[in-house]
Amino acid sequence: MESVTGYPRNHVQVLPERIGAVANSDFPGHYPGEDHTWNLEKFKQNMTLRVDRLTPSRIEFDLIGIDASIANALRRICIAEVPTVAIENVYVYNNTSIIQDEVFAHRLGLVPIKVDPRRVKWKPVAGPDGGDTSNDENTIVFGLTVDCTRRANVRRDETDPEKLYENASVFSSKIEWQHKGRQYKHLNLPKPADVADDGMSHEPENGQFDEPPQPANDDILLTKLRPGQSLNMLLYCVKGIGRTHAKWSPVATASYRLLPHIEIIKDIPPHLATKFQQCFPPGVVHLEYDERTGENTKVVVANARLDTVSREVLRHEEFQDSVRLSRIRDHFIYSIESTGAYKPEELLPEAIKVMQTKISDVEESLKKAFPNHFPKN
Repeated sequence: MESVTGYPRNHVQVLPERIGAVANSDFPGHYPGEDHTWNLEKFKQNMTLRVDRLTPSRIEFDLIGIDASIANALRRICIAEVPTVAIENVYVYNNTSIIQDEVFAHRLGLVPIKVDPRRVKWKPVAGPDGGDTSNDENTIVFGLTVDCTRRANVRRDETDPEKLYENASVFSSKIEWQHKGRQYKHLNLPKPADVADDGMSHEPENGQFDEPPQPANDDILLTKLRPGQSLNMLLYCVKGIGRTHAKWSPVATASYRLLPHIEIIKDIPPHLATKFQQCFPPGVVHLEYDERTGENTKVVVANARLDTVSREVLRHEEFQDSVRLSRIRDHFIYSIESTGAYKPEELLPEAIKVMQTKISDVEESLKKAFPNHFPKN
């Protein structure tokens, strides 16, 4: 049976232009006759990671010398497979706000929780009897108890609800951790005052204790209340991954782009230098002193990293043959923003650990499927 194109349905037609898009040799740093087959020793020498900017919630770094498939795999693992802890079950004892229980529970689930996932075990699925498998090693419990009341001694003409009422707006700061069992030992926390002394010393790891579990941000608005309305809930948090639900994703954004490459192949006339500079974002092109004109008319590419590859310069006929725009195919500029469960600089190493585990699993599967193809140690 043939398709409408005349080719059999199981036949894959590779168009010439697609071949060029995938295997094109016209890119910066490539010269005819070079051998670009993958080599482990060359990879070790050429692969580079350079941090460009780091803030408490965001990291931008360059990863150079890897294939696009690996770069994208690390990005996808950051989004969907690095585990975190999030609210999974909400036990509602009282909710007289205007938000329904189901909607409120979903809203709570999306609040990022700041707790080291590496210190929390995976919660087993329920057994045949359907019994609960929660314990102090795999479940973090929070409480949310809020009552809205009218403030005393408020001016009679006051109309601002935040001044009229106590707890008019309920923020994530009202979510409070409740210690269970010997959880302080698992989470590297100081011993709570209400825990009985078991006679065993409890020293902090690496010389200091961690922060207690808490929402990553205290100013997330959960709901609004008015006098007479109240909330009383228990929130059970478990470990999961973003592939199951977005609430377990450790990143707000995780993206990369290729480093732009701008090559001026023909001198730009002095009277067009300013116009050429304005075709790029600020900082990409500088005008330096030119001895021929005695003015700043010499066009120089100062920082191609700032270019957005808008190709505005190619809209002007006078610049059509003066510049070549491309991207360096193995230079990736990553931008990763953490939701708070991990420090930004910890996300890439965690993604690499997940990738290593997946590779080991594939290797073990291949050894079992094809035992004669592997050397016996």
